[in-house]
Amino acid sequence: RSEVSGRRLWGLFRDRFGTPENFFQEHWVHNYNPLLFLENTKLGRNVVPEELPAQAIQAVNQECDLYLQELVQTLGIKTVVGVGGYAETRAREALQGMNLSFGRVLHPSPASPVANRGWAEAATRELIEQGIWH
Repeated sequence: RSEVSGRRLWGLFRDRFGTPENFFQEHWVHNYNPLLFLENTKLGRNVVPEELPAQAIQAVNQECDLYLQELVQTLGIKTVVGVGGYAETRAREALQGMNLSFGRVLHPSPASPVANRGWAEAATRELIEQGIWH
C-alpha cells in the first residue's frame, strides 16, 4: 500500500533540491524507529509507538537511541530535525549532552488536518524560520 507521509516528505525534497544527489550533499534522513507495528486485524491498521505498552516501547527505544547516537557521531551531524513531535522528543532525549542544534517540522501524516493543508509549504516555512534552510 502507498505511504502518504513518505510521499510528502520526499516530494518536498525533490521539489526543493531536484535530485537526490543535491539533497544528500548536506542532508541525511533517518527514521528513528524503522519498525512497522500493525494491529492484529484484517485491516492491519498502523500502530504508532505511543500506542504500544510502555515496557515494550522502552526496549525498542533503547536500541533506537544507541543507533541514533552512533549515526550522529559517525556522520558528524550538527543539526537534527524531528519530523513531528515524537521524533523531536526522542532525538532530544537520545542525543542529550551532545553539542547539537535541534529543530522540528510538522509530521506529514494524512491523519493530521494541518498537514493536509499544504504540508510542504508549512514544513519549508518552519525550516526557514528555524534557520535550517535559507
